[in-house]
Amino acid sequence: MMIPPAPPPPPRSRAWSWRSQSFRGLVYQVLTILLLVLAVAYLMSNTFANMRTRGIQSGFDFFLQPAGFAIGESLFEFDSAQGYWVAYLVGLSNTLRVALVGIVLATLLGTLIGIGRLSNNMLVRGLCAVHVEVTRNVPLLLQLFMWYFAMTELLPTIEEPFKPLASVFLSKNGLQYPLPEWSAGHWGTVVGLLAGAVAWRFWARRALRQFEVTGQYHPARTHFTGMVILLALTAVGWLAAGAPGEVSIPEATDINVIGGGSVTPEYLTLLIGLTVYTSGYIAEVVRSGIQSVAYGQHEAAVALGLPRSAELRLVQLPQALRVIVPPMTSQYLNLTKNSSLAVAVGYPDLVSIGSTALNQTGRAIECIAVVMLCYLSLSLLTSALMNLYNRRVQIKDR
Repeated sequence: MMIPPAPPPPPRSRAWSWRSQSFRGLVYQVLTILLLVLAVAYLMSNTFANMRTRGIQSGFDFFLQPAGFAIGESLFEFDSAQGYWVAYLVGLSNTLRVALVGIVLATLLGTLIGIGRLSNNMLVRGLCAVHVEVTRNVPLLLQLFMWYFAMTELLPTIEEPFKPLASVFLSKNGLQYPLPEWSAGHWGTVVGLLAGAVAWRFWARRALRQFEVTGQYHPARTHFTGMVILLALTAVGWLAAGAPGEVSIPEATDINVIGGGSVTPEYLTLLIGLTVYTSGYIAEVVRSGIQSVAYGQHEAAVALGLPRSAELRLVQLPQALRVIVPPMTSQYLNLTKNSSLAVAVGYPDLVSIGSTALNQTGRAIECIAVVMLCYLSLSLLTSALMNLYNRRVQIKDR
């Protein structure tokens, strides 16, 4: 039986021929980019022509002019005689202040609620489900108004503040608390704290390696030892720096609370609102991530005699991170961008400062462009950091 000859290979198209699919794709992409550039150039040219016709000034030279307005809350000193660029820095720092703290608190609260959604206790599971459904289905703006009403109407006045802890006062004026007075000696404490955190991490990894070899793991003993190491190295750094101990403690008078550190009710409103709102979404992300782990992993952990807490920490959560991290990144981005609603409760964030600068200078395009650039930069930086962490927690054999 004769084997028929193989068919001849199809003729290869030339690289620069219109019959080449890759060449046609390249042409289409170039044409699309050119059309986009022309459209943007036309819009910009038309916008600037209309602005010149109406006598509207443009440019970023106003950044060096005195701002001429005060900012009620700032991480550093700001004077109205300083330029608009300093005012924008204050707004950006206030946005970062609420976004970073909110991300940490929302992650902790959302993780706990997500784990609670899988609890065998019906009451815990039900309460966590109610939290998720309420926070996700009530608009964030309404939640901010609710928290602002609680801060400004339900709390006691500054003359009779609520005292939850020693030297801590909570009233309609915000939260006052003891605050260490920063000095050069505190850098030694910071170095000791960082060294202690690194040592704790190495100690925990050593315990995990021992667990892989012997099968014995004592989480309480491991973390207690790590905490002792952290506190010891922090104390060593504090003593080596001269043991700085100046602390500003708030004191209640007949009409006010003086001294210490303080945060305004506007900041507390925004922080609590963003934390509670975002925690509902994070809880569902954590719950779905844990449920994505094969049930056989749970059976293997039970067979090894691991308690539920150790099973979550050592078996399920490490495997669920590859599912949790990508949607968690989106929630971090949403929290940062949702902080722009601070203008509704009077917190001087980036959008609020930008709106004030726009009203005073009339440079609408420039002011809005700066705000957009700041949020874009924050989003890209957050995505880059989370992508690095995502690559680290990926399962290596995939």
